[in-house]
Amino acid sequence: MKKFLSVSKTISVVYNYSKYFLNNKSINYALTLLLSMSMLNIMSSITKAQTGENPPQELVEAITEIEKAANERNLDKLLEYYSEDFTNTDGLTHTSLSEALNQMWSNYAQLRYTTEIESWEQVGEQQVANTVTYIRGTQRNKGRVSRLNSTLRSRQYFQNQQLVHQEIISEKTQLTSGLNPPKVNVIIPEQVKVGEKYNFDVIATEPLEDKLLLGAVIEERTGSDRYINPTTLELEPLPAGGIYKLVTAPRLADNHWLSAILVRGDGITMVTRRVNISR
Repeated sequence: MKKFLSVSKTISVVYNYSKYFLNNKSINYALTLLLSMSMLNIMSSITKAQTGENPPQELVEAITEIEKAANERNLDKLLEYYSEDFTNTDGLTHTSLSEALNQMWSNYAQLRYTTEIESWEQVGEQQVANTVTYIRGTQRNKGRVSRLNSTLRSRQYFQNQQLVHQEIISEKTQLTSGLNPPKVNVIIPEQVKVGEKYNFDVIATEPLEDKLLLGAVIEERTGSDRYINPTTLELEPLPAGGIYKLVTAPRLADNHWLSAILVRGDGITMVTRRVNISR
């Protein structure tokens, strides 16, 4: 009876935590939209011969205004620096971008992000930069604190002080909550070939002892609808210390999200990885 009560209590805690996390999974994906705001202060300059230390004045002005609008959560001002024809890897448009940002800002009061330029070039009338962005954030909800840690690499295309296109190259996001969220090691390739089999392993690195561990995993195609309407996951008891999934890539080139959640009575860890599927 004592063991049953303990398990029931754990499941109750797990359910409350997981409901909160799964309802906010779109935060992971919406965070990719902030990349241009944080990386513009070191964007590419006007010709290949110049360096990132000498950006054109119009780009500097765009940087300043975008960062100011983002910090003030002034969505109307921010969207002035996105082309009406804006697109990204996941099918976002100018309109769906606005919806996703509204949802993200309603969930996270504060975000801190930094970006590094890995390379850049001038392509015709556009400045193109390959960047890596680190995003950190915390949120309090009904006494619980969730912590966000995200790293995203992307390629940004700017023209006439507006972002016209964004390609997401890789994405690693982790959300944790609770006093002692499970520590995990994630094993997954960033890129695979169509039809290729690969492993998605999320391994708990600490001994479980007598603690109950629940989990769930999902593979889904990236898409703009997932920013606003995240997919739910069904938790199940895990027979071993983690999640081990063999995945078969689709026959068409695409981008997929692989997400997993590990839940104990004292904490939750949720991870999302992007896999680029190419020919």
